[in-house]
Order: sequence, then structure tokens, then C-alpha cells
Amino acid sequence: MANTYSQAYFHLVFSPKNRDALIGKTWAAGLEKYITGIIQNNNHKLLAIGSMPDHIHIFIGYHLNQLIPDLVENIKTSSNAWIKQNNLSRSKFEWQKGYGAFTHSNSQIDTVVKYVLSQEKHHQKKSFREEYLEILHKNDIPYNDNYLFDFFDD
Repeated sequence: MANTYSQAYFHLVFSPKNRDALIGKTWAAGLEKYITGIIQNNNHKLLAIGSMPDHIHIFIGYHLNQLIPDLVENIKTSSNAWIKQNNLSRSKFEWQKGYGAFTHSNSQIDTVVKYVLSQEKHHQKKSFREEYLEILHKNDIPYNDNYLFDFFDD
């Protein structure tokens, strides 16, 4: 449509099933590249991606051509198949159901990019549970403990 403009940024967070630490350091960069391809093939712009053994953060410039649930499902399904085809995980790999999707403004891009790219340093001080609950609180998102990720004491 002529004269239609949009700008949206999404920070996506999700975890392997049971929040198991299954994302191996030796293949995490390959996973991130694979997911980058999925994002770009769906006309979104990857701004930052950072994986930890038990979760992943993806920050994108979102193109309004696709629903977020469909994009996340595509990322999870395709990357899960890629992990299996390449025999990367010693255990059965699956992504956990659910995800976090948080919007950000243009003025927050640099801060969120730095945050996503510094996950390893960040998690020396804070667990994934603490991090995720903090994100929910900062965004004033009501939640039910029964429907959060499976968290285990770190």
C-alpha cells in the first residue's frame, strides 16, 4: 500500500526443552548463522543473536509480512531439523514450547544489541530465570508461574 510505513523491533527469547543445556559451544555459532538465514529469508533483519547452552536471544528488525508466532515456529522447527541432520546434540534436541517476544523502540537498538551480544558475561552474574523474570517485569508483562519456561536451580 502506498504511503504505508512501519518500524518494529522484536527481542525473542526461547530455550531447549526442559531448559537443558544442549546448545554446544562448538556448534552454537553455526546455529546462530543458520537462524540468521531463516530470519533473512523471511524478510526480517537480524540485529543481534546470542546463544547460551540453555537459551537463545534473537533481536530483529521485524518486517510486518509474518506473524511472530509463525516466525518463531519456523525458526524452532527448521533449526531443530538442522541440529538433528548434523548430529550436533548428544541428547535428543527439541525447543521448549513457548517463547518471549518483547518490543523495543529505535532508541533502544544499541542497548539491546549490546545486551544480546554480551550474554556470556551477563550470565556470570545472573541466572536465566532471574534474567527472564526481570525482562517480564521491566515490560510490565503479567505472567503465570505455571506457564513460564521450566526453570531449574542453577
